[in-house]
Amino acid sequence: MALKYTEEQLNSLDRETLIRLFLSQQEQLENIDHTLQLVLEQVADLKRHRFGRSSEKHGAEEQISFMEVDGKMVFFNESEAVAAEESTDEPEDVPRTRPKKKQGKREEDLDGIPVVVVEHSMTDEELEDKFGKDGWKQLPDEVYRRYSFTPAKIEVEEHRVKVYAGKKTEAVIRAPHPQALLRGSLVSPSLEAAVMNAKYVNAVPLYRQEQEFERYGLHISRQNMANWTIQCADRYLAVLYDYLHEKLYGYHVLQADETPVLVNKDGRPAGSKSYMWVYRTGRMYTECQIVLYEYQRTRNASHPREFLKDFSGVCVTDGYQVYHTIEEEREDLRIAGCWSHARRRFDEAVKALPKAKQKESRAYLALTMIQAVYREEKQLKDLPAEERKNRRQLSVKPLVEAYFAWVRENLPKVPQKSKTWEGFNYSLNQEKYLKVFLDDGEVPMDNNAAEQSIRGFCIGKKNWVMIDTIAGAKSSAIIYSIAETAKVNNLKPYDYFEFLLTEIPKHLDDTDRSFLDDLLPWSPSLPENCRKPDKNEMK
Repeated sequence: MALKYTEEQLNSLDRETLIRLFLSQQEQLENIDHTLQLVLEQVADLKRHRFGRSSEKHGAEEQISFMEVDGKMVFFNESEAVAAEESTDEPEDVPRTRPKKKQGKREEDLDGIPVVVVEHSMTDEELEDKFGKDGWKQLPDEVYRRYSFTPAKIEVEEHRVKVYAGKKTEAVIRAPHPQALLRGSLVSPSLEAAVMNAKYVNAVPLYRQEQEFERYGLHISRQNMANWTIQCADRYLAVLYDYLHEKLYGYHVLQADETPVLVNKDGRPAGSKSYMWVYRTGRMYTECQIVLYEYQRTRNASHPREFLKDFSGVCVTDGYQVYHTIEEEREDLRIAGCWSHARRRFDEAVKALPKAKQKESRAYLALTMIQAVYREEKQLKDLPAEERKNRRQLSVKPLVEAYFAWVRENLPKVPQKSKTWEGFNYSLNQEKYLKVFLDDGEVPMDNNAAEQSIRGFCIGKKNWVMIDTIAGAKSSAIIYSIAETAKVNNLKPYDYFEFLLTEIPKHLDDTDRSFLDDLLPWSPSLPENCRKPDKNEMK
């Protein structure tokens, strides 16, 4: 608490005491001002999170900075510093003027959709009534197109299997027929695929599916759907999940992320956090992509240590310390950092400032420097890995070195514990990992692809809030893995689920797992109805 002096007490103090008192008060005011600025920044940031847009777009308009690094002048130009973060781009503001209609868009939208021709004609009698006996001629048809929508149709398949017995033997044989997906259950591959697609792709909770089935006159309880889903995931889809896990180890670069989830019955106090981890192939691999989820009760290092034990290469992460711990234990694993996370604190700092002061801030300049790195990286996205690495050394590395030199110089100039100070410290603490991509053309400069892959799960848990049991959490990890892997390989999840639930039961007794090669998302043996139409091939 600050001391209070009366006018009489101050008049009685000597000059030296007054100076010390003044300096002490000055220091207190500086501390108060520092604390106030941090509080105002936090309040502004909280208001933005609650009421503002979530976009991390960064505007840049004019030249603002250049630096000397290793004897070279590195120039940052705001007009060129356009973010190349394709996976986090936000839509542009809607223009005031109506955009010009794209030519041929309707034909493009209709490509790949089955066409049912409905002819409309007139009888000879009707035509004679209109044209008389002078006759008529037929002109080219007028063609109108309309979308036709058929709501879900529920039917019962009644399989009647013929049974035969020999007249002179006791042998009994049955005609070939598909085995039941689950013994004694009414569920079929098409129905279970619909349940999985609704929950794990469209984020529709089971209780809402139960209501929707009721509207169609079908009485299926959410308990039945939950049991079907868990059993089908464990018995059938897990076979493909394990095979994809083995395939994952064949890639040089992986990306990893995790998100919390609540599991109701896991033997711990209510509200205890569990975690859903995601591992996927690196973003640079645009073909044969794999996305795998894994449920774990905690967030400690033992889980990625076990999951990645047979992997050798580079893993891109968001800076979480457990990955760095594992890297120190192994010689064949390298961890790369995420530049999106490096820029995030600066974005928060800028948005917490009044608009008039944003461009004057160091956080704004940091964003501009990082986006200059993204701009150069974007120019290299279509190059082969080795050439991309060489070009990074020439055009990207100088910008990265300039950024870190500038951060070191400016760290002492910003208030401690502020968002900008946190951003500087994050960058310096992660410098080793943020530079990994410069020396490997297969490594992306951020972890956005992993964050995108886990987004479907995050959207889903907003609807169903928590998972009821550990068994449900583990089966959810398997199904989300199949769904996300299907999506990144341009498959239709519903059709792919139905195909897998039809085919895998036929091979459960096989000791040879080679049949799984024909079920992989990129297999040429997949039926065409599983694939989304490729618009580019149709043009």
